[in-house]
Order: sequence, then C-alpha cells, then structure tokens
Amino acid sequence: MRRALRRLFAALVSGLTLLPSIAVEQELPVDFRLNETVIAIPAGPGKQSELQTTLFRPNGPGPFPLLIINHGKESGEPRKQPRERFIYMATAFVKRGYAVLVPMRRGFAGSTGAYADHGCNMTANGYAQASDVQDAIEFARRQRWADPERIVVAGQSYGGLAAIALGTRAVPGVRGLINFAGGLRDDGERCDWRAQLVQAFGNYGAANKIPSLWMYGVNDSLFGPELVARMHSAFERAGGSARLVEFGAFKRDAHGMAASRDGARIWWRETERFLEQIGMPTRETVAVADAPSVPRTDFARVDDIAAVPYLSENGRAAYREYLHKLTPRAFAVSPSGAWCWAEEGEDPHARALAACARSSGQTCQLYSVDDYVVWQGVADDKLAVSASSATGGAGSGSL
Repeated sequence: MRRALRRLFAALVSGLTLLPSIAVEQELPVDFRLNETVIAIPAGPGKQSELQTTLFRPNGPGPFPLLIINHGKESGEPRKQPRERFIYMATAFVKRGYAVLVPMRRGFAGSTGAYADHGCNMTANGYAQASDVQDAIEFARRQRWADPERIVVAGQSYGGLAAIALGTRAVPGVRGLINFAGGLRDDGERCDWRAQLVQAFGNYGAANKIPSLWMYGVNDSLFGPELVARMHSAFERAGGSARLVEFGAFKRDAHGMAASRDGARIWWRETERFLEQIGMPTRETVAVADAPSVPRTDFARVDDIAAVPYLSENGRAAYREYLHKLTPRAFAVSPSGAWCWAEEGEDPHARALAACARSSGQTCQLYSVDDYVVWQGVADDKLAVSASSATGGAGSGSL
C-alpha cells in the first residue's frame, strides 16, 4: 500500500491523508515536452480489459528502448486512484532516448476489469499484478516505436513486488528489473504480511530469470531495514539475482523517493550502473525543455506572513505551516479568503490552484512557490475575511 506515498504527494484541502480531510484530485494536463499521450492496452483473460496507460517518448518514429514503470496501491478503492505518471523519472529516461510506459493495472484508475485481490497471500498478489505488466510488455513489443529487445521494468511499492514477480518468467526483451521500495502491506486481522512478503520473495527468487536492482531507504515507513534484509536474503538464498542498495533517510519518508522531484539524486547513480551492466543506454541524447516556471517577484519575503493577502488568522497560521513543507510546494489564495497549499509530487502549482478554486468557488492566484514569492496581484484589504467566515485548506500528501 502507499499510505506513506500519498502523505508525501497528494493534494489535499485539509489535513493529512490519514486524518479527516477532503481529497482534491485532478487530471493534470498532458506534458507536450515529453509527447505524453494516454492509450489503452488490452489485458487480462481474452484481452477483454483495457489498461489506462501513459506513454512518453522522444520525437521521431523510433524504435526506442523502453522503460515500463509500475505503480503502487493506496489504501481504499483502487479505482479511485488517479492516473500515475512518474513524471520526473519519465523525463530522465526520455532524455536518454527511452520511450516510457506507465500502465494502470486492472481495477485501478481508468483501467477496466476487476482488481485482483488475494488477501494475505503475497505471492499470489505479486503474480496477479505481474500478468498485467506482461500484457503491457507484449503490446509494446508489437509497436513500431518500441525496441522489442531492449526493455527494463521498474516498479514502486506494490509495483516493485509485481516487477520481481514478473522476473520469474522468461519475458522476451526484458533485460532487467528495478525494485523501488517493493512490497505490499495488509493490516487485516490474522495477516502476518511481513512473513508473507519474505515468503513471496523467496518464492520469486527460486524461479528468478531476470536480474534486478533493489532500492530501499532507512526511513521507509512501510518496509524498514530489518524487513528489507529478510526479503532480500530470502530471495538470494533461493537462487535469485538481485543487488540491494540501502540508502539513508530521504525527506520524511523514503517510500516516496522514486516519485519525488529530488529522488534522482538517490536513484540515478545506481540505476545508471545497473543499466550499463545489462546493456541499456545511459547517455543523454534528447533535449527536453525545462518545465515552465513561475517568475519570482519582489512583493515580499517568503517568510513575511503578514504580507500574504486576503488571509484570516487561520489562513496565516496555515501559511506559517506551509513554510515548513517540502519542496516542490505552492501556496494559493483567493479574494474570498480561501487558501490551499500543495507539496511534493507532480505540479504542486496546478494542484494548489485547483484545490483553492474548488474551496472558494473563485479564481485563485499563486502567492508562493518553493522558497520565494510569486504574487503579482494587488490585494484589496476590503476583500479580506474574518477568521469566523474564512474557508480554505492545507495539504500534504504523496505519489
């Protein structure tokens, strides 16, 4: 599950993911810098289901080496999860000439079909998810833009478990697997999910056919160092081939490292080494324009709380809290007195503006981004509202 990941990367209107709150989800615009498109991939028995899949690729016809990134699972209904993009990792690979696929497996987001749930049987859970991954690979190998013999499969959290389960099969074209904080947590009664995970990785190791790189941080809220050591030991003792990289603490929770803007400084060096070992390209060959940025203004210092327009005392308390949030981050305000902030994850600017607008019913403006002020409006003190009538929210969350 990805409770910790959503705590780092979801945009919320009020509170943390595990506290009472109203989640604000929105479909981010496609990224034309990366030729982003959303396609449907046939999957499941008889190929009767479709996987909602994000495709990124360089300009040109290809064929391009291929990276497939597999998502994790939040608590709750899988179909309510948003479409995953892993935009920062996708950008890094497109720059190196790769096409990137991010399939949502059956029952997740906009994919059709039923989510396969085998309860506490972690081995079966991994195999079920791996079947969808294999369907995505088979589809990609038939496309002109994909090099059918140069494929890498990565996965985060539940997607990492699925990637290692896939490695028990001799999948044509797949040269390596990358497991970012792989596993699955089940807090149901009578489920010893830690022991089940160790057993699952042992089972996968006994049938392992594809080399893998594993990356886990010491402050991973789901899979701590002791459990990771047991899982990796079980995998290798059974005959599996995997190099484990245990890195230090990453922000508040290393479980979200792979989806973070700042994660590449952790994962790229070891990933580059692994890609070279399996004969995959690592040199940047494609120019990708920087994402649009919001210009800094001289309206005020970022820590001048009194300068933020429209806010009640509650709103100023929220802005004070925002100043301690992780970057990338953004704070938006409305003339109605509404406010919202978003941190980490993809496009916090758009998420903060959308959440603020939904809360206020009016157009909002960005006040601050990261560590600087971007306010370009003119605040009218008459529009400021009292603490008793102010609305708004604070957010903190994940991918």
